[in-house]
Amino acid sequence: MHKTRLALLIMLAGTLAACGESSTLQVSDGTGPSPKLPEPNKTLIPTVNIAPAIGWPEGTKPIPAAGTQVAAFAEGLDHPRWLYVLPNGDVLVAETNAPPKPDDSKGIRGWVMEKVMGRAGAGVPSPNRITLLRDADHDGVAETRTVFLENLNSPFGMTLVGNDLYVADSDKLLRFPYQPGETSIKEAGTTVTDLPGGSINHHWTKNVVASKDGSKLYVSVGSNSNVGENGLEAEQGRAAIWEVDRATGEHRIFASGLRNPNGMAWEPQSGKLWTAVNERDEIGSDLVPDYITSVKDGAFYGWPFSYYGQHVDVRVTPQNLDLVAKAIAPDYAVGPHTASLGLTFADGSKLPAQFSNGAFIGQHGSWNRKPHSGYKVIFVPFEAGKPKGQPVDVLTGFLDSDEKAMGRPVGVVIDKQGDLLVADDVGNKVWRVSAAK
Repeated sequence: MHKTRLALLIMLAGTLAACGESSTLQVSDGTGPSPKLPEPNKTLIPTVNIAPAIGWPEGTKPIPAAGTQVAAFAEGLDHPRWLYVLPNGDVLVAETNAPPKPDDSKGIRGWVMEKVMGRAGAGVPSPNRITLLRDADHDGVAETRTVFLENLNSPFGMTLVGNDLYVADSDKLLRFPYQPGETSIKEAGTTVTDLPGGSINHHWTKNVVASKDGSKLYVSVGSNSNVGENGLEAEQGRAAIWEVDRATGEHRIFASGLRNPNGMAWEPQSGKLWTAVNERDEIGSDLVPDYITSVKDGAFYGWPFSYYGQHVDVRVTPQNLDLVAKAIAPDYAVGPHTASLGLTFADGSKLPAQFSNGAFIGQHGSWNRKPHSGYKVIFVPFEAGKPKGQPVDVLTGFLDSDEKAMGRPVGVVIDKQGDLLVADDVGNKVWRVSAAK
C-alpha cells in the first residue's frame, strides 16, 4: 500500500475513534422488561469508542460482588472465549478467535473496523483448539491442562450427549467420541451438519446446547452483517437458532430474527430455552439494547427489519412490513451495546442467596457507545421462570481508570463445586467467583 494512502487511512481511523455522538440515557434506562427506546440517532460517522486491550497488570484482578471472592482458575491461556463443564468436573475452554474473513474487511469502513477490533483485543490469530482444565484437588485452581482438541476452525460452543461431544466450529457442527476422564481426543470429528460460513462470516461464533432428552441440538447462528447491508441473500439460515436432529443431522429454523445469539441455556423452572442476543449498532449510543429472552418455537424477533418488537429500522431496504407485524419483543433488556455473550443459570450455584435463582450474563463490552457499557458480569434475578427486578453486578473492574480494558468477560458457567467460572479473552484467564470465606 502506498505510504501516503496508508497514512491517510490511519488518520481516518483516529478521526473515527474521536467522533460520534454520546449517550443521553443511563445504561439502566435500557435495561429491564420495558427499556427506554429513544429516536434513532444515525450520524455520518458512527460512534467508535474502543477500550484498548492491555491485559491485567501484575497483582490485579476484577472486583467481586459483596459476599463473594474472585481468583484465577487458570492463567496464560490464548484468547479463551467459551466454557463447558464435563460430568466429572473437567472444564473445557475454547481458545479461539475469528476465522479468515477476506470479504468482511473490504473498503475503508472494513479496514477501519478491522483496526478497531484489533485495538480491542480481537485481532489475534485463532488458536483453533479446545483445552481441558482439571482441578483434581478441588482447591479452585486448575493444576493441569492438556490440549483436548486441536486443528479446529474457530470453535466455540460445546455440549456432551452420552459419549458424543459436539463442537460448533465457525462453519460446521462436529461430533467427537468421548470417554469419561480422558484428557485428549485424537479421533477426527464427524460433520453432523454444515453451518453458514463463507468469506464474510461476520458473526462467526456458533454455540450449541442439547435438549433434555438429547434428541435435538440447538445451534445459534449470528447474522452476516449489522443490518443486512451485505444483502439479504447473504443472510440465508442466519440470525437464527437452528434445531438439529442429532441422529440424522437434519435441521430446521427454530427461531429467527435474532441478530447475534450467543449464550443459550435451559431455564431450570420453566424448562424453556433462553438466549443472549447482541442487537444492532450505529443508530446511537442508546440503541439498541442487547437482551436475554426465552426462545419460542417459530417466533420472529425482528432482525433486520425491526428491533425490540415492531420498531422499524429505516436503514433496511427493501423492508418487509408483513414480517415486522409478526415480530415479538424480547423478555428482558440488558443495556445498549453491552455485547452480552455469556449466559448460564444459577442451577447448582453455591454463591450467596441473592444469586440462587436467575441468570449470569457475561458482557464483553461496547465499542459503539459513549460512555462505555458492559465490561462486567451481571446477574438477573428470576422468579417463577421469568426475570424479576434489576440486574446485580457480579464481577466488575475490567476497565482501568484510563478506560483501558484489562480484561473482557465472555463465557460463564457454573462448575461442579457450585462456583462461577468466567472466560476472559483479553486477560487470557478463567476467573472463579465463589462465596467469600
